[in-house]
Amino acid sequence: MKKNSVQQRLRIYFTGVGGQGTLTATTLLARAAMIAGLDVVAGEVHGMAQRGGVVESVLLLGGWRSPRLDFGEADVLLGFEPLETLRGLPYLRPGGAIFSSSDPLPPLGVSLGREQYPEMSLIEEKARRIAEQCKFLPCRAMGLAAGAAQSGNTALLGAACASGALPFGTEMLEKTIKHFLPSKVREINLKALAAGAAA
Repeated sequence: MKKNSVQQRLRIYFTGVGGQGTLTATTLLARAAMIAGLDVVAGEVHGMAQRGGVVESVLLLGGWRSPRLDFGEADVLLGFEPLETLRGLPYLRPGGAIFSSSDPLPPLGVSLGREQYPEMSLIEEKARRIAEQCKFLPCRAMGLAAGAAQSGNTALLGAACASGALPFGTEMLEKTIKHFLPSKVREINLKALAAGAAA
């Protein structure tokens, strides 16, 4: 996927589970886009605040009026849990980009033995059929290496920014982290950002 110009309209779909920080990641990327001078519209598509519920949000860059996203319209899919990435594939347009965690958080049905979690190889295969650019990262391990598992989300955002799939690079996300995140987690997230960009 070629690097987008600042003026290009871009639709980003986020998906994860409650408690992961999916909405925080959406807000962080939205603020980075605003620092980059882009028009931003963001909103939660569907979600449950309780831990473990599915959370979906959208970020539209470049002059959209409504935070609405239909199947086949997202240019970029950011998945913070691999099964939710798989479930979110219908939103991605053919030839779009996927950046996903490879660390599963099994839903209740799997934990109780009523359902089976799909193999990562199957999830990746289905993702690569649709996406031109596709990257799965061990976000939890990267976050822990930086100092906190939750910062793995920032690693994923860093990978997306560094890839050229977004109309701004990691420097905007770095500025956002320094300006908006509390001091106690700032350095951890900057380390995670650097790790994600390197990946």
